[in-house]
Amino acid sequence: LLGAAGAVEAIFSVLSLREGFIPGTMNYQVKDEELDLDYVPNKGREAEMEYALSNSLGFGGHNACLIFKK
Repeated sequence: LLGAAGAVEAIFSVLSLREGFIPGTMNYQVKDEELDLDYVPNKGREAEMEYALSNSLGFGGHNACLIFKK
């Protein structure tokens, strides 16, 4: 699955966008008070989204970033 991890992440990004559900960040514990971000800790939630971003960072510098639009 390591070689297909980027594709799997992209698929889940598209599904998240289609279903209007943001999965939670597992094991998230400490919020950085200096950053004003919309965190989704531990448990997912519904949200209206127009775009989804999928970053894939691989060994040897093989990197890709995809933006999906609803």
